[in-house]
Parts: sequence; structure tokens; C-alpha cells
Amino acid sequence: MATAKSSEILFVKCVKDGIPNRDPLNDSDARRIFGEDDGRISLSDVSIKRDVRDYMLARYPDGGDDKKHFIFCREERTTDNKLLGRQSLAETILERAGKSNAESKAKALMESTFDVRTFGAVYSVSKESFHQTGPVQFGWAHSLHPVETKYVQGTVVMPSKDAKITEEGEKEGASQGTIWTSYILPFAVFAMPGVINASIAKDTGMTEEDVDLLLEGLWRGTQQRQARGRGMQQPVFLLHVEYKDSFYRIGFLEDYIKIKPERDAWLEGNSPTALSQINLDVSALVDLLDEHRDDIARVRLACNPALMIDGNIKAETLDLR
Repeated sequence: MATAKSSEILFVKCVKDGIPNRDPLNDSDARRIFGEDDGRISLSDVSIKRDVRDYMLARYPDGGDDKKHFIFCREERTTDNKLLGRQSLAETILERAGKSNAESKAKALMESTFDVRTFGAVYSVSKESFHQTGPVQFGWAHSLHPVETKYVQGTVVMPSKDAKITEEGEKEGASQGTIWTSYILPFAVFAMPGVINASIAKDTGMTEEDVDLLLEGLWRGTQQRQARGRGMQQPVFLLHVEYKDSFYRIGFLEDYIKIKPERDAWLEGNSPTALSQINLDVSALVDLLDEHRDDIARVRLACNPALMIDGNIKAETLDLR
């Protein structure tokens, strides 16, 4: 299988009634790394990678038929409920992959784990210790519009402790559930950039098949990562631009898309609440790709059928359903 080529990724997703990546230093509200007047919120690259890893772990729990798709960055416990450290987890994976006796444990681990080949890792295997930068790097995902989070609360019916009935027939101890509170965002659309470095891909052994699995993991992993606190999420738009030259890159593709209605509508209380109420304007991105067409090997695209798009990107269809 051919080594992954130099490329860029632009991924857009929407979220309803939750916050996918909370700020632990701000009462678990949304992450805000821009100024207060800006209004946008952000999702870390770590949370996006977690979506991909969890999808791959669910799809290939035993590493796949070729034992190449294990996930290294995950939680695993022993039969007596002890959490495995990095070295123990690495050795466990190599044993399952049939590579416990490999001359280079680090190389064997990269061959056996999808996330080390793509995202890199800091790990220690026996007497080998490595810090491997991954060929795939994501930037932070930022909302394409201002977002106002809402503070909500509810009740839990089930009490946390048993209630005892006294001889007089009265309840002693907990008799009702507790109250929970949380921040949510009613609706938001996020754009996240990513790059694939062909030179580092040669070092880790990341292949074109891995690229396809990465794109699938972004799309399907977002669909699978549903929870009340994280909100209901859907992938919206996924663009993959592959270059002819290993050292070529356009950069900042996310700056060439915008959402309609624009900023003022979101600030004036007329913000959309559903995907069907927005348009994604990619006309500037279309012009940019056309300007660099001689340096581009291919363009691939997946779109949510509910999304209305302004602009026509000439691209191969990514079938990720």
C-alpha cells in the first residue's frame, strides 16, 4: 500500500443541545479562546482525535484481520481493575498482534496501531523510549458564528443512596433524586482544519488506506459520539485536498468558507436552530482551489444531504455512509 501523500483536510460538523468539549476551568462551560466580543467557541483537536480513536476501536476491537488497527491511546484495565500504563499497554498490543519478539518494538507498535501511525505518540516499550510526531495534525475547531450557551437544570429520579423505613413507617435517608445543572448550546456549526505531512508519514508507515480510514473515522466517529452532555452531533462537510508535491500546502482552508445567516443574525437573537436553516458559502474556497489547480493531485468531498451549499466544488465523492 502506498504511503500517505501531502494533503489538507477541512471538516465541518454541527452540534445541538450540548457541548462536545467543555472547559474544566470555566465551570464546564464551552471553551472560549477568542475575546469576549467575538462570541465564537472552540473544540480542541484532542476531542476530535478521540472521536476517530473511539470509532476505530469500535470497528476493529481486535485490531482487524491484519492486526494493524489497534488503538494505543485508550484506557484498558487488568482483570483486577488496575489501569495499564503505556509500557504495559504497548506490550499487550504487541502480544495480540503476534509481534512480542520483534527486534524493534517501537516499529512493531507503529505497524500495529492506527493512531500511532497517524497521530503519533509518546511511549516506552521495554528499553525503547520514543516521542513520535504524527503525520496528521488537526487545528482547533472554531464555531463559524457567535454562540450563546444556556444554563439549564433538571432532576435525577433515582436517589444516590438507599432510603430505610423506620418502625414508625417514616423514610430515613435519601428520599428523592438530586438536581443536575449544565451548560448547553442550542445549535452551533464548527470548522476544523487538518494536514497530513508526507515526510512524517514515511517515518510512521501511514498509508493511503490509513487516510481513507481517518476520513471515515471523522465522519462516522462524529455520528457515533452521541451523549446528553456532548449533544447530538452530525458531520456536515468533509474536504480532502491531496497535493502533487510532498512539500506543498495551500493552508488555512477554513478561512475561505462562511456561514449564512452571518454574524449579526446570531447576535440579534435570530440564530438558526437546525441544519436546514443555514447555508455554507464555499465560493471563495472554490476560487482558491481553482487558483492552485496545477498543484493539486485530487480533491475529494463528502456533504450532508441536509446542508445547503453556495458554490460548486469540483471533487470526487467520498462515500462515507
